[in-house]
Amino acid sequence: MMTDYLTEFLNFLVIERGLSQNTISAYENDIKRYVRFLQEKGRNPVEARQEDVVSLFYALKDVGLASSSIARNFSTIRTFHKFLRGEGLTKSDPTEYLDAPKLWKKLPGVLDYHEVERLLGCPDISTDLGLRDRAMMEVLYACGLRISELIALRLSNLLLDQGCLRVFGKGGKERMVPLGRSAAHSIGQYLQSVRPKLDKADGNDFVFLNWRGKKLSRMGFWKILRKHVKTSGITKPVSPHTLRHSFATHLLEGGADLRAVQEMLGHADISTTQIYTHIDREYLKEVHRTFHPRG
Repeated sequence: MMTDYLTEFLNFLVIERGLSQNTISAYENDIKRYVRFLQEKGRNPVEARQEDVVSLFYALKDVGLASSSIARNFSTIRTFHKFLRGEGLTKSDPTEYLDAPKLWKKLPGVLDYHEVERLLGCPDISTDLGLRDRAMMEVLYACGLRISELIALRLSNLLLDQGCLRVFGKGGKERMVPLGRSAAHSIGQYLQSVRPKLDKADGNDFVFLNWRGKKLSRMGFWKILRKHVKTSGITKPVSPHTLRHSFATHLLEGGADLRAVQEMLGHADISTTQIYTHIDREYLKEVHRTFHPRG
C-alpha cells in the first residue's frame, strides 16, 4: 500500500509541480528514507507523529547531512504529508506546526563531489609525501573518519583483504568501516612504496607517519590539508571534519540508508530516542560500494 502512496505522490510532483527528474529522484530518496525510519519505529506515514519527524531531522543533522539537504528533506516530508491529507488518506499532519529549526543553518559546510575530486587530485603523487597525502585524504573521505581516528590507525587495523578498516572511535568503541576501491588503491601504494622509507624501525606501527618517522599529529595533518585546499582553489572553509560531513552527505544524497551511514560514522544512536542496532559488515560494504562516489 505504501508503494502506491509513493507512486501517486511522485506523479503528483511531476504533474502538479512540474519538477525536474533530478529533483524528483532526490524527493524519492528522501521519502523512502523517511518511510524506513518510521518502519523501524513500527509505524507508517499515516500513523506518523510530530516527534517522529523531529527525531529524523536530528538524526540527519547528527550524521552531518548538509543544511540545504536537510531543508529539502523537511520540505519533501511536509509536502508528502499535505498530499496524504489532501487525498483523504489521513486526518492529521505531523508537520503542520513544525518550523525548520534555525540551528540547521549552522551545520558545517560540505564539499560537492567535484570539489572533492579537485582536492584529492592536488597532491603530487610522483613524490613520496604526495602519495602519503593522497592516501590520507582518500581514507578520510572514503571512510568518514574523525581526524583523531585517522592518525591513530595502526597497521593491525588495516584489513585490506576484506576491504575494511578497524576503527576505534570515541570511548574506545570499535567499528568496521568499508574502505572502497579508490582509497584501498591509494593506501596500498603508500604502504608499498612510501611507508617503508618513512619508518625508522623504532617499533612505530602507526599507518601514517611524518617525515621523521613519527606518528602524524592533528596539527601536522591540518597543515597538510590546508596546503592542498589552497592549491585546489577551493575558497569555502575546509577542515578535516568537512570531509567527514561530505562523506555522510554524498552517501545519503545518493540514497543510502540512514542507519548504515550512522554505523559507518560510529554514532551510537540514530536519534535521541532510538537505540543502536548492529548491521552486517557485508551490507555496509554493499551500501558503501553502491552509494559512495569513490566506492
